[in-house]
Amino acid sequence: MSITMKRKTVISPQELLKTLELSGEEDLDQQIKNWVMWDRNEATLHQVTEAVKDQDWEALRVRLCRRITYLATGLRGGMRAGFDSLNDVVIIEVAQGICAYLVDVYPSIQKRQTQGVVVGYDGRYNSKRFAQLIATVFLNNDFKVYLFTRMTPTPFIPFTIVTLQCLAGIVVTASHNPKEDNGIKVYWSNGAQAMAPHDQRIHDYMLNNLEPKPSSWETSLVLDHPLIEDPFRQIYPLFYETLKKLLPPIYLETNECSQLRFIYTALHGVGYPFMREAFYQARLKPVIPVLEQKDPDPEFPTLVKPNPEEGREALKLAIRKAEAEHCTLVLANDPDVDRLAVAELDPRGRWKLFNGNELAALFGWWALENYKTRTPKPAVSNCVMIATLVSSRILAAMARVEGFVFVEGMPSFPWMAHRALDLQKSGRTVLFAFEECFGYMFGMSLPDKDGIGAAMQLATMACYLRSTRNVTLIEKLREIYDTYGYHSSISSIFVADSPETITSIFEHLRNFTDEEGYPKCILEEEFEVVHVRDLTTGLDTSFSDGKARLPVNPEAQLITFTFTNGYMVTLRSAANDIKIKLNAEICGLPEEKNWEELHEKLNRMTNAVVEEFLQPEENGLTDTSAIQ
Repeated sequence: MSITMKRKTVISPQELLKTLELSGEEDLDQQIKNWVMWDRNEATLHQVTEAVKDQDWEALRVRLCRRITYLATGLRGGMRAGFDSLNDVVIIEVAQGICAYLVDVYPSIQKRQTQGVVVGYDGRYNSKRFAQLIATVFLNNDFKVYLFTRMTPTPFIPFTIVTLQCLAGIVVTASHNPKEDNGIKVYWSNGAQAMAPHDQRIHDYMLNNLEPKPSSWETSLVLDHPLIEDPFRQIYPLFYETLKKLLPPIYLETNECSQLRFIYTALHGVGYPFMREAFYQARLKPVIPVLEQKDPDPEFPTLVKPNPEEGREALKLAIRKAEAEHCTLVLANDPDVDRLAVAELDPRGRWKLFNGNELAALFGWWALENYKTRTPKPAVSNCVMIATLVSSRILAAMARVEGFVFVEGMPSFPWMAHRALDLQKSGRTVLFAFEECFGYMFGMSLPDKDGIGAAMQLATMACYLRSTRNVTLIEKLREIYDTYGYHSSISSIFVADSPETITSIFEHLRNFTDEEGYPKCILEEEFEVVHVRDLTTGLDTSFSDGKARLPVNPEAQLITFTFTNGYMVTLRSAANDIKIKLNAEICGLPEEKNWEELHEKLNRMTNAVVEEFLQPEENGLTDTSAIQ
């Protein structure tokens, strides 16, 4: 898996090219020449030269004539040779692009040398190497570089930016992707991930700085350079001090007295030592680690996918450990520690694996409870909670009863973080934000999702509920539904055979009948559509002028249908992938107590949407996550 072996041969790139018989295709041959001239990594150079010798032109076209795209969520891809993947050459190209853009944004050398950038990395193959290459590029351009010299959680990067007032931050991680992948995330000076217009500009600057400068390979600079510094000793205590401030003293006292114990799995990521410290700071009993998954291991040997969204498969060893230790609660982080999954044993001896929306319901209630406890004169009407449009509407239901402001956002944590920062500037108190895939943000000290802070809050909530009310998380979730209405959600992903198929499906939805446009109902008019929001075209029929209030993107497909009975379903395309994502939820009223009937209706309506709207058989779609 490692691709960091240096070239040991003495033959020059020019001499090497003379030994190769090229394809005769002008564009492909130029890219082959570029790779041979630019790459100083023996392993990836060998991959390309061997493919040339084997005349594997199709593979070379894929690897060299396509280029990995920088998005608002950063870069992510397989580690191998090629401009379409992650390797030394591409990492240098991206770093040179980011660096050139920052130089234009911040022309003051003094500013660059004092505030600089922060760089971190996770425990994957090549992550440390990539981080050192990135740091080298910035050092060569007179930037102060705060380079973590040990593996760190992703949340440390935005926190460091805010704390040290850095100009930007970069973390090398592929989060919960398979072991073959790696990636980078880029954060802006406000601590949130860089998004429009910065993401497109970074990509443009990268394309204008493709050839690696010879100095970009000199990673020995990171060992002894006047502008490099490891911020770990400064940031580590401040990070926990900040998280601890979100827990009122009375909660810390409850934690100290509680007998609750928690099993913790890092899923072979970097989380364990940081979670151990978090529990110490919150005065909780020490977490009991799943030993097989405690330490960073880029092979992820016990998992098919190191992703807490995989549910029981990902938490299998943790649940086994919990049963052996007679513990009722399990916590899991993804490998870069920005997400949190939770499981709890119910009284009948069955494990409840909370989905992301269910945890958000608990966190939303807790965030408001916590705020009222730690604030002498709480102003609930000035408080805000945020969720993506594909996440549960439970916070909206809470807001109607409790009086805080609910903001619906785009399906992107960077978007929510930037919106939260804007709201904070306007004088609002942002309590909580979440996305349905286990991403949670408490407060504004760290404008990104944080699995460490979320775990501290979850464990404290569990201790508080057990000690003061003698209820479990499962029981509290039922109380929340009793008060605000039952909310049940479902998601699925459909793989298409081509981008054209996806475009055709969405165009069909916009012209569902010859005269009436979008679908009006499902199941032979049993359930009627009351509103349609199309963020590809800018339509939103819930407003009198029919215009969408959320950002419109003609390049991405996204349509939400709202039905008269409280059912909502969003269908959207996936960035750079031939997939359609489906997120559906049914929102019951507080007086609707037959939850099983509501859940059955959710399944029935979702199946109908799939068959009538997506028509998987006719369109050749493959459902990768069968509806429950």
